[in-house]
Amino acid sequence: MGGLAIETLTLAHFRSHRATRLAFDGRPVAIVGPNGAGKTNILEAVSLLSPGRGLRRAAAEDLARKPEAVGWKIAATVRGLSAAHELETWAEAGEPRQVRIDGKAATQASLGRALRILWLVPAMDRLWIEAAEGRRRFLDRMTLSFHPEHAEHSLIYEKAMRDRNRLIRDQVTDPHWYAALEARMAEAGEAITRNRHAALARIGAAADLTSAFPTADLSLVGPDGGEEPSDLALALAEGRRRDIAAGRTLVGPHRADLLARFAAKDVPADQCSTGEQKALLISLILANARALAQDLGKAPILLLDEVAAHLDEQRRAALYDEICALGAQALMTGTEADLFAALGDRGQRLRILDRNGSSMVDA
Repeated sequence: MGGLAIETLTLAHFRSHRATRLAFDGRPVAIVGPNGAGKTNILEAVSLLSPGRGLRRAAAEDLARKPEAVGWKIAATVRGLSAAHELETWAEAGEPRQVRIDGKAATQASLGRALRILWLVPAMDRLWIEAAEGRRRFLDRMTLSFHPEHAEHSLIYEKAMRDRNRLIRDQVTDPHWYAALEARMAEAGEAITRNRHAALARIGAAADLTSAFPTADLSLVGPDGGEEPSDLALALAEGRRRDIAAGRTLVGPHRADLLARFAAKDVPADQCSTGEQKALLISLILANARALAQDLGKAPILLLDEVAAHLDEQRRAALYDEICALGAQALMTGTEADLFAALGDRGQRLRILDRNGSSMVDA
């Protein structure tokens, strides 16, 4: 089974990369170099070829190389879902980010119809023990990979909720001001919840019990740990008085939480060891990729930042075996080439060095 792939990637004034051009052949890529050389910046650039703010969630102005701050640009030729594409995204100094697909202006959401990209970065290691916001974001990234329209539903919901919260802060009590906003929130919110449940079902069905990585049982719960309301419009209407007292909207998919259990041990993820929590995350990324490969006939692109460093030799080899079995192009970073020894000639090698404050490819 083949996969989606970046074929060429060009970075201009992006983070530590003044001018970098890379060529890939579709195999997994081991990106090696010292800390601070600019390895993760390459992964971040690829993540920006999907909807959203990328794997660091950075604002557009923070992506420009310093001290020039003249704006930045990412360009790529890709093997996409249905065709080859030329993708570009950039921001001029002080301007919002823009996107172009095959030379035509496009929305960020449309990037999800060209490529599917999944990632795992060290900042996610504390996912199961920190606030629910990070888990919702993780869930929505998974959901977006199956349902590109999920981004539009989320934008509609968030805009309507901001307008409703403005009424709440102004202590407005007239129900006529709320009705239209709550109807919009309910329609978009129910689509969000429906897509989330569908994504969790697909990931659960794609779990591989023979994998070296433990299976996670996932569930979606409301803010009080129970079921989300089946009639969101009614719940919003009935909750107005409480929301006015609290100063914000207290019910809806923006308050949901993703729970996980280590299936074999029947232990909540937040009670597992650090190593087990990491293994559960890798398992979920692999299950997500497996499900997409089954659904689309093509494996997604994987971005795995410093993942190998936290695995023993046996699990590193198992990870590379699973990636290669999927036929996925995985861009993986590490400080030492030995971390990728088990990949052998199944992957490309790329070394990044820091030369006078600028990232350079070591030829």
